[in-house]
Amino acid sequence: MPLKNREKEAGELRSGHEPALRDLYRRTFGRGPEAFEPLKADGSARRLFRLRGGDRSVIGAFGPDREENRAFLSFSRQFRAAGLPVPEIYAEDQPQGIYLEEDLGQVTLFEYLVSERKGPELPPQVLAAYKRTLDWLPRFQARVREGMDLKYCYPRAAFDRQSITWDLNYFKYYFLKLAKIPFNEAKLEEDFSRFADFLTEAPSGYFLYRDFQSRNVMLRGGEPWFIDYQGGRRGAAQYDLASLLYDAKADLQPEERTGLRDYYLSVSGQDRASFLRYYPAFVYIRIMQAMGAYGLRGFYEGKTHFLNSVPYAVRNIEWLLRRAELEVKVPELTACFKRIAASSYLRQFGKTRLGLTVRITSFSFKNGLPLDDKGHGGGFVFDCRALPNPGRHPEYARLSGRDRQVADFLKKEPEVEKFLGNVFAVVEMSVENYLSRNFTSLMVNFGCTGGLHRSVYCAESLAARLRKKYGVRVELSHRELPGPGK
Repeated sequence: MPLKNREKEAGELRSGHEPALRDLYRRTFGRGPEAFEPLKADGSARRLFRLRGGDRSVIGAFGPDREENRAFLSFSRQFRAAGLPVPEIYAEDQPQGIYLEEDLGQVTLFEYLVSERKGPELPPQVLAAYKRTLDWLPRFQARVREGMDLKYCYPRAAFDRQSITWDLNYFKYYFLKLAKIPFNEAKLEEDFSRFADFLTEAPSGYFLYRDFQSRNVMLRGGEPWFIDYQGGRRGAAQYDLASLLYDAKADLQPEERTGLRDYYLSVSGQDRASFLRYYPAFVYIRIMQAMGAYGLRGFYEGKTHFLNSVPYAVRNIEWLLRRAELEVKVPELTACFKRIAASSYLRQFGKTRLGLTVRITSFSFKNGLPLDDKGHGGGFVFDCRALPNPGRHPEYARLSGRDRQVADFLKKEPEVEKFLGNVFAVVEMSVENYLSRNFTSLMVNFGCTGGLHRSVYCAESLAARLRKKYGVRVELSHRELPGPGK
């Protein structure tokens, strides 16, 4: 937004709500605030302000939706009484849609992550902050079993079939249609029905925070405090964990998400098998809800900065297609996910650089080609059977291409050097192209007779070269090697 427009909007906000909030502050604390600062707006219609007077700083809020305000105020007081770290409510004027709450500072978990992270991985201090956040999640969720009053939940008392259907249609109309992703509407509706049935099978006796993501966690003195739970309702425990770990722009690495998921399971006491049966489906529904919001704000309302999160969501979908098996069959919805993952257009918003994962596999032709039925089908298969075979020599027969003796043998062979030179040239063309187009997955396979010597050596050689030259993420697997070292 141009500077003049931002100044105009800030002026309108100030003039519209400043008198009422100043008056409420004065009535509450006996004196007026000395400073009144509009805060950056989020995607909602609510407006927030920082009011300062002396050594006191509070947040003033105006919410045009009275039912949403009532839900937030009710939950805040209940959570506070239960000892949960949420802002204290100092005063409210519900007819005017305003209230004053405790100022928790200016550092969110997301801002802390951005300031501390220097590469793709979370530094230890940020990972520790995520774990402290997850320590609190089961305590919020348990409030339903402990008698929490849910009568002011808005817009639904539970994340039930109706709520799920709203989110699915939100995704369909504001993302799929506006992003021009083709689909068969009748088949998609059938999938939506099956998907909603499956989600509602999950145990739902928990408080579902609804927007449990890194921008709604404040860090004060390094400890997490929680805001923006006004959409909370009864629901399944999986949803909020998915919200935090698949928060698009937080961009957690797959291993970090898995580690934090397991940490949550350890502190929550959830039955692992039951929880994980439904977890991938809740990850998908959360991503779909977020993509609907990106589409509404970005495509429909023209607030294009919301579209900057789309490439991250696309990469998360691509990863889920490969790694997370849904227990409910939704073929048309899955086809939509694959079309999203294959879209160059959706990867180009903002200046996002997603990074590339090259999946390199060695295999034996006797056992068939590796399948990429959950990826986009792009990549290479290289036949190493024309190369000199160390397996024919007794001293190498029980070794593999990962052993130094076999590697030394192959390095001395001119045919191997020439073969790998050609492989490097053609693969690097694709790597550079994929990086420029923000594609995130490339598959390269090396096959030989037994899948133990030549293919393993070539796969290891390419992996080392790509890591060193491009710094890309490499997932290396040797299909025919036994044991954990494969």
